[in-house]
Amino acid sequence: MSWQHRFEAITGSTIAGGRKLQGGDLGGATLVDLADGRRAVAKSGPLVAREGAMLEAIAKTGAPAPRVWHSEGDLLIMDYIEADGAKGWESLADALAQLHAPRDEQYGWEDDYAFGTVTVANPRTENWPEFWAENRLLCHAEKIDSAIARRLERLGKSLPDLLPAFPTQSLLHGDLWGGNILFHQGKLAALIDPASYVGHREVDLAMLTLFDHPPHEFFEALELEEGWRERLPIYRLWPLLVHLRLFGDSYRSSVTTALRTLGF
Repeated sequence: MSWQHRFEAITGSTIAGGRKLQGGDLGGATLVDLADGRRAVAKSGPLVAREGAMLEAIAKTGAPAPRVWHSEGDLLIMDYIEADGAKGWESLADALAQLHAPRDEQYGWEDDYAFGTVTVANPRTENWPEFWAENRLLCHAEKIDSAIARRLERLGKSLPDLLPAFPTQSLLHGDLWGGNILFHQGKLAALIDPASYVGHREVDLAMLTLFDHPPHEFFEALELEEGWRERLPIYRLWPLLVHLRLFGDSYRSSVTTALRTLGF
């Protein structure tokens, strides 16, 4: 049975129309117009049920996320969120304060995730530098240029001196670039397409500032810990390594520049 037929059976209405939504490089979603006037977004794939669980976890913190209608097997159905792109940094700071509220659980997540062919491993771990070294940096060593891998290994050994051992445990969005932040009329409407796990909240800021440039007031509102700017390049290395593996040598210079900036 196609996902369209399953969609109709689950929602109790026939599909009147739809279109592909713009998305990132690794997948997309379909906006579906139902005959009864409702609109929803459908995603199909092997990990969409895990995405649905992440969206529900985000919503439980009070941060805005699409309401999940159905999340089972390879089909995810959720609210369609209107967005016009008019940024509201203050509302995003407020939402991140809710999302990143302290949690009493180990770093990691119940399940692993993936970006395309790149696994995002999330084993529960007590020590944060160990988690970051093993599951976000060194895990790429066998898949990339050996010279870069050796530099990563040196950085990995130094992480206990560069990252806090036990930063406040926070729920992370995990892929917080601008395309996954929906603004409408100058306010945050929803956070979408998460790759969530529990970790150091600065990881989300590193991803956000990889492509976007929030104003100074945004960072002031977050009341970040001393040294946060110096740690961001360590956290930015992860998405750069993922991009290197997925899209090839066009990202090699970004990775090597980041390592050089850190002294490795």
